[in-house]
Amino acid sequence: MRFLLLYATQRGQAKAIAEEISEKAVTYGFSADLYCISELDKYDLKTETAPLVMVVSTTGNGDPPDTARKFVKAIQDKTLPPDFLAHLRYGLLGLGDSEYTYFCNGGKVVDKRLQELGAQRFYNTGHADDCVGLELVVEPWINGLWAALEKHFLSNRGREDTSETLMMASHASQRTDPLTPELSHVESQVGLLRLDDSGGKAAEVLEQNAVNSSQSSTLIADSEASLTCSVPPLSQASLNIPALPPEYLEVHLEEALGQEESHASMSSVDPVFHVPISKAVQLTTNDAIKTTLLIELDVSKTDFSYQPGDAFSVVCPNSDSEVQFLLQRLQLADRREHRVAVTIKADTRKKGAALPEHIPERCSLLFLLTWCLEIRAVPKKAFLRALADHTSDGAERRRLQELCSRQGAADYARFIRDAGACLSDLLRAFPSCQPPLGLLLEHLPKLQPRPYSCASSSLFHPGKLHFIFNIVEFLSNTTEVVLRRGVCTGWLATLVESILQPYTCANHADGKKALAPKISISPRTTNYFHLPNDPSVPIIMVGPGAGVAPFIGFLQHREKLQERHPGGRFGATWLFFGCRHKERDYLLRDELRHFLKCGVLTHLEVSFSRDAAVGEEEGPAKYVQDSLQRHSKAVVGVLLQERGYIYVCGDAKNMAKDVHDALVEIISRETGVEKLEAMKTLATLKEEKRYLQDIW
Repeated sequence: MRFLLLYATQRGQAKAIAEEISEKAVTYGFSADLYCISELDKYDLKTETAPLVMVVSTTGNGDPPDTARKFVKAIQDKTLPPDFLAHLRYGLLGLGDSEYTYFCNGGKVVDKRLQELGAQRFYNTGHADDCVGLELVVEPWINGLWAALEKHFLSNRGREDTSETLMMASHASQRTDPLTPELSHVESQVGLLRLDDSGGKAAEVLEQNAVNSSQSSTLIADSEASLTCSVPPLSQASLNIPALPPEYLEVHLEEALGQEESHASMSSVDPVFHVPISKAVQLTTNDAIKTTLLIELDVSKTDFSYQPGDAFSVVCPNSDSEVQFLLQRLQLADRREHRVAVTIKADTRKKGAALPEHIPERCSLLFLLTWCLEIRAVPKKAFLRALADHTSDGAERRRLQELCSRQGAADYARFIRDAGACLSDLLRAFPSCQPPLGLLLEHLPKLQPRPYSCASSSLFHPGKLHFIFNIVEFLSNTTEVVLRRGVCTGWLATLVESILQPYTCANHADGKKALAPKISISPRTTNYFHLPNDPSVPIIMVGPGAGVAPFIGFLQHREKLQERHPGGRFGATWLFFGCRHKERDYLLRDELRHFLKCGVLTHLEVSFSRDAAVGEEEGPAKYVQDSLQRHSKAVVGVLLQERGYIYVCGDAKNMAKDVHDALVEIISRETGVEKLEAMKTLATLKEEKRYLQDIW
């Protein structure tokens, strides 16, 4: 029995889950036709007779992923009749993060439109939350899918061959006990849809008995639980662990023949431009909590073009020290320059096995680990399961099995997902684990280019492109306390050390003279985060910290437009900026004051979260949302009376949600409506593309 399986992915999560569904389908007597949702030439929902299963992720701004743009545009065609998909039966799994304002909105957009076109669900929609762990919803949703498919086919076909196949699926589903997910506490927090566990069965599992050791009767204190050590009851439990993912890649290392490599050998949808860094400036003092840099790129000799509000991607490598550790740990250091030849195993059990697109043909091992694989990725349970089979020490193997088991879900969340553990951490923690290179290629995702907002206008800086970022630094203490830097920001900071202008020289035109390093970038044009076409429309910009970046481009652009059209009519411009300390991290203060002085910026409201008020009855606001509250009448006037735009850029986890909540309160208070009505007003602004977010 066949079903159509589509995934809409941004960074590979939805694809990995869809592939898992496809592989498990065979066990339950089904066959999945698996496609990326962008492959519109390979499926046709208008004529599709089989049930449809979809896995849809969501971008940080709440939109469907880039791969779903054409699909969403097609189904949102207003000329389609309301019964266009009345024949279609579907089940949808949405992926999102409740730390973002529009949780699972990518899936919700598709789900809603399918309903409007007459399609009906054969299985309840699931909303998985990366904030608390996707697996809390993904695993029970997949486990319940098979019973829902059985029911669908039984209700649509009564033929004997179908019944026989269903009996096979029924036997397969009885291999383990029913899984009853306890999701009520999660649902109450993030509004997840309750999943029906009727008939739902866990995936194929391996019963793994607890290791009998002389210490098994000794109670270990809870405080001693760690990445490498469990405590009762988990340490004494029988485990339900996932089936071993089938290996499917054959990898050979061959001596190099002097071929040269370049980033051009890396697969990419967008064009890649290799451009020099012409300037780098530190925007914060040395004692600021976060170090913020501005980098200027010279794009004058390329076809790269942009407008304020656009974003672009930086192609970045993994840390050299982390790559060297992996080479040493995998005992491959002496073969780092060997070419990697990858083929599909002839006897693989993986259905539809294909070579990973992000692995270039015959690149060197060093290039592969440096530029192609996300070695910092948090390992999924399937990877842990596979690593366990390559771990010789019994206790270490048992611990890896615990971490990927149903019983060890809490430990996985605590010591793997929440701790941000990566492959290197696991290899340090479990010395007897010696995975083959092919296993890494099967389980490590593509090293993604990192997106940044353009912080300049090409009218103001012809041939130049500016961007601003904080150097990400964090403590990793999975096995030992280590200070790590962000993959891209750490690399960029090291790259510009020789030309970096210190904070005191931030306003000087000429910096250090040194050989300009080059980086590779690709465009990421956005359809929405742009200035209004009509310059007379007022705008509100909310951008604390590095979130001010696109608004510098906005204001530079407006300044040039006003110079060219001195008699033109330009709307009011509000900027709500925030930082910790006025004297340490007030980014681009002189530039903002310049915009204010020349009238390009009509209102500048700055908040300082760590500075104490001195001699004022009402000191500066602490946060941007506080500033918005203080100017609530003006905010409502701009948005509702003057039909202006509001832009929010920066941190999604706290700031964007706090700003959203503040806007709900402001609209409710100033217009005298209930908060639910105020939320609907904001939703309307978003639909009209007048409430725009660029958040991360």
